[in-house]
Amino acid sequence: MSEDKFDAIIVGGGLAGISAALVMAKAGLEVMLIERGDYCGAKNMTGGRLYGHSLEKIIPNFAQEAPVERIVTKEKISIMSEDSSFDFTYNSKKLAGNKAEASYTVLRTEFDKWMAEKAEEAGANVITGILVEDLLKDENGKIIGVMATGEEIYSDVVILADGVNSLLSQQIGLKEELKADQVAVGAKEVIHIDEEVLNQRFGLMDNEGLSWLSVGDPTMGGFGGGLLYVNRDSVSIGVVSTLSDIDHAQMPIYEFLDRFKNHPSIAPYIEGGTTVEYSAHLVPEAGIHMLPKLYADGVLVTGDAAGFCINLGFTVRGMDFAIESGRLAAETVIRAKEREDFSQETLSYYKELLDDSFIMRDLEEFKGFPTLLSRREIFEVMPDLVTDIANNTFTVDGKPGKSMMMYAINAIAQRTSASNLVNFVTTVMEAF
Repeated sequence: MSEDKFDAIIVGGGLAGISAALVMAKAGLEVMLIERGDYCGAKNMTGGRLYGHSLEKIIPNFAQEAPVERIVTKEKISIMSEDSSFDFTYNSKKLAGNKAEASYTVLRTEFDKWMAEKAEEAGANVITGILVEDLLKDENGKIIGVMATGEEIYSDVVILADGVNSLLSQQIGLKEELKADQVAVGAKEVIHIDEEVLNQRFGLMDNEGLSWLSVGDPTMGGFGGGLLYVNRDSVSIGVVSTLSDIDHAQMPIYEFLDRFKNHPSIAPYIEGGTTVEYSAHLVPEAGIHMLPKLYADGVLVTGDAAGFCINLGFTVRGMDFAIESGRLAAETVIRAKEREDFSQETLSYYKELLDDSFIMRDLEEFKGFPTLLSRREIFEVMPDLVTDIANNTFTVDGKPGKSMMMYAINAIAQRTSASNLVNFVTTVMEAF
């Protein structure tokens, strides 16, 4: 490693860290990015969908050269009981939209590696296979570098992009230890299936992709859900369960995933496939309610380390937040470099940029969703309720029929009290 002092050191080679490194390197700063994995993307995990609008600001037309898998043109949401599924599907080329509106399925092992190469081309020093153990401070408590595998490396500022369980942020008091209701644990497989077979099974053409989220039976009534994304010649399939509720069904997360793969609404789509990747990871869940202090003298916190993630049930976003927050952290450091001032006061500009960005606007807009998605009715009562109503509605057996409204009233009466229903409706209204 170089003994020179860097303008900035970034800890973590995910999308937030790489974006920050790329923007600062383009501006001529001396940047070092330190990644613990063997390469950027080696240990990074996500469901597999990237909303492209934030990366377009850094690399215009990125999808023309980046290793994206498919462009999402089909959205599917499923409410699953043990043996049934009520599905909502939207299929439209409008989802591809223009570049700022399109989203893509991606595999992080390839995509993050490509991003890191772009940062290196811009002049960033990307060092992999190195663990940052601690942050260096001066006599006034300002962060002045990192301790990496026993070696001191100095910089004007350090950007922490070291993931949801950011121990370095905790060490310097910017972040509290994670609470079980703030995060979820996810397990995911990538299953290889021939491209032509995927297109036939999912009703797709060319490079069209699918995002499929489901709730209910994937976690057996626990807080969480299932996911499936169609890649070029594979599917990414996984289950996510809120950590505080993971013992609701007395089943480990890997068994949830196996069970989900065998659900009658899922199994035919992945039949004959070969698992080529398996991963598990913690995911930030609490939105604006879990944000740490984002800056101090000589340090900024970004990406998952800052808790920048939203799960609305019908969309799950984290990568676009990571990229944008990395870019804004970089812009803050560039400004600080111009002033040769890396104090907390100067770095507070980062919070100003965030407040004016879609990140904080969206986190504030949807701040009620963590409460809504901790309602047992959504995960345990609603799936059986909805599929029972559907089954009764679509069954014709020659017996006296009822209106859909009566089926619904009877099903609700059997499964929940009037007071619980009122409380649930109130929670939904407050979330929106």
